[in-house]
Amino acid sequence: MSTASVTKDNWWALVLGGVATTIFGVAVVFWPGLTLLVLLYLFGAYVLISGIVDVMGGLSSVGQADSWFLAVALGAFELGVGVYLLRHVAVKFATFIVLIGFVLIARGIIEAAGAYLNTRLSSRAQALSYLAGLATLVAGIIVLFAKQSQGVAFVWILGLYGIVIGTIHITQLASGNNK
Repeated sequence: MSTASVTKDNWWALVLGGVATTIFGVAVVFWPGLTLLVLLYLFGAYVLISGIVDVMGGLSSVGQADSWFLAVALGAFELGVGVYLLRHVAVKFATFIVLIGFVLIARGIIEAAGAYLNTRLSSRAQALSYLAGLATLVAGIIVLFAKQSQGVAFVWILGLYGIVIGTIHITQLASGNNK
């Protein structure tokens, strides 16, 4: 979940998003026989769940968070990508990489912008949001510009992204989201 719209009332969205991201990361890193089709299903399901959580979290924080609209926009984009990937499982590897790169770049930008706009976050939670946004943006750029021949590196980047960002999101809850 994007921390752009996290409030005391919808902390559950941050935890659910963090857990889903961590599970995705662990599955990708520790599943050595991962095929492209399985990775497509995993990422499609992850992005679909993330989109639902972002939309619900954003809508539940209307009037409470300064940047709720960013979470809703990101969620709608992720829902579209998730549905597309799950309906078009024969997508080419190059298209799959581009979609993953764009999702991660959009998430990174919105995460960082949300940290800046959401003045109700504690300074520690805001710093963690910036860190998560920057790490996600960098992962998206690396994935987007990776050559198709770097399949193993691509999978490791996705898996490590999931583990690190999921852990950061869960940690944000413990650091106190609101001032």
